[in-house]
Amino acid sequence: MNEQQALAGYPEAVQLSADDVRNAQPANAPILIVLDDDPTGTQSVANLPVLTHWDEADFDWALAQNAPAVYVLTNTRSLDETDAARCNQEIVANATASAERSGAALIFVSRSDSTLRGHYPLETDVIAQTLADTSGTHIDGVVIVPAFPDAGRVTIGGIHYMRSGETLTPVAGTEFAKDATFGYASSSLPDWVQEKSEGRFQSEQVIQLTLDIIRGGTHLIAEAISEATDSTPIVADAVSEDDLRLLSLGLIEAESRGKKLLYRVGPPFVRARIGQDVKAPLLREEIYPADAAAPASAGGLIVVGSHVGVTTRQLAKLTAERPDATTIEIDVEQVLATETAEAYLADVSHTVSSQLLNGDVIVHTSRTLKRTDDPDESLSISRRVSAALISVVQHTLAAQPPRFVIAKGGITSSDVATHGLGIRHAIVRGPMLPGIVSLWEPVDGPAIGIPYIVFAGNVGDDNSLAAVVTTLTAP
Repeated sequence: MNEQQALAGYPEAVQLSADDVRNAQPANAPILIVLDDDPTGTQSVANLPVLTHWDEADFDWALAQNAPAVYVLTNTRSLDETDAARCNQEIVANATASAERSGAALIFVSRSDSTLRGHYPLETDVIAQTLADTSGTHIDGVVIVPAFPDAGRVTIGGIHYMRSGETLTPVAGTEFAKDATFGYASSSLPDWVQEKSEGRFQSEQVIQLTLDIIRGGTHLIAEAISEATDSTPIVADAVSEDDLRLLSLGLIEAESRGKKLLYRVGPPFVRARIGQDVKAPLLREEIYPADAAAPASAGGLIVVGSHVGVTTRQLAKLTAERPDATTIEIDVEQVLATETAEAYLADVSHTVSSQLLNGDVIVHTSRTLKRTDDPDESLSISRRVSAALISVVQHTLAAQPPRFVIAKGGITSSDVATHGLGIRHAIVRGPMLPGIVSLWEPVDGPAIGIPYIVFAGNVGDDNSLAAVVTTLTAP
C-alpha cells in the first residue's frame, strides 16, 4: 500500500515543537523509568542515564542525575517468561523504594520492539501488579505506541506498518512476525492485543487513538481514554514526531485528570513524551572531544550477532568497504559443541586482541541461523551464542582495549554492555545516525573512555553500519 493512500481522509499533521511538550509538563513532573527489553531503546534519546543493574543504590545514582527519564536495561527479550517477570518486578519495587527516599514521582514505561516482538502482555501485567502491591497505584490504561517513524515503523488506522520509501507493508507480512519466540499473525493492533493476550482482551475492548483523534487535539485524546480502567489496552497511531508530541500532550492532560497510565512503546515515544528535541547525529569531535583523554591507539571492535536480513547486508557492505579490517567468523556449531567450545573461543579471543593492533576487527557469528521449533530452545541457543561473544569481548578488553566497540543486535548489544564491557552506569549521549543507533559513555567499569555504540539489528539501510564505522575512524 502507498502511504499517501493510507493517510487519505485523515486530518493534516499538526506541527508542534519539543518546547510545546516541555512547557506542558506539570511542576515536579514525574520521572519516566524506562524498562528497556534490549538497549536499542536508547537510540532516540540523548543525555539520559542508563542502568544495567537495578539495585536501589543504582536508582539512587540515576535519580540524582536530575534527568526527565532513566533507562534500565532488562534484556528481557532474551529471557523466558519467569525470568522476565522477575526482572520487571524487581525493577519496579527498587525504583519505587528509591523514589520514596528522594521524593520523586515516577511513571513506568515498558520499552519494546517497534516490530512487535517481546513479552507482551506479561511485562505490563507484572509492572501494574507490582505497582498495586508496592504503592497502591492501580493502572487505568496501558498505552501501546510501537511507532518508530525514524526507522520506518508507522501506525495508521490501528494497522502497524513497515515503511520502505512510500510503500507500506503490514508488519505481520515481514520477517519479524515469523520470529521463533515472539511471532504473531496480526498487523491490526487491537487484533494483536487479542492474539497476544490469548483473548483476555478482545479487540473490541481496545481503545483506539487513531490519527483523526490524535490530530483533533489534546482534549479529544484525553476524552477518548477517560473510560479506561483496570489496565485497558489503548493503541495509538503515529506517522511522525509531531503525532507523538501531540499524543504526549493528550496523555499529559489525561494524567492531570487523574488517569494512571502505563506505557508499552517503541524507541521514540520517550523522546516525545519528555519534550526532548531530536538530536542530530553525533560528530566525531563530540565523540572524541579535544579535552578528553586520547582514545586508544588500537583499532575498533565491531561485534555482529543479529541474523536479520538487513544486518547481514550491512555486514557484507562493511567488509567490502573495509578490506583492511580483520574479519573473524565465529562458527555457531563450534560454540554449541560443549567439549571444544572453550578452547575454540580462546583461540578466537587471542586472534581478535592481536589483530586490533593492526586496525579494526569485525567479529560476527556465522550467518546461517540455527533454528528450532521450540521457542525456549531458540532462546537457549541465542543465549549460548551471545555468551560466546561476551567471552571474546571480555578477553579482548583485558588484553587490548579497543578504540571503540560497536555491538549489532539487541541481545548482543545488551550482553556486550553488561557482561562483556562490565558497564553498570552509563550516559546515552545521542544517535550516530538520524534518529537511530545510540552511543553510550560508560561512567564506571573497565570500559571507561571507550565509546560504546548500540546498533539494533533491524534498523538502517545497507550502508548504515559502514557509515557509523567511518564516523568513528575518520581522522
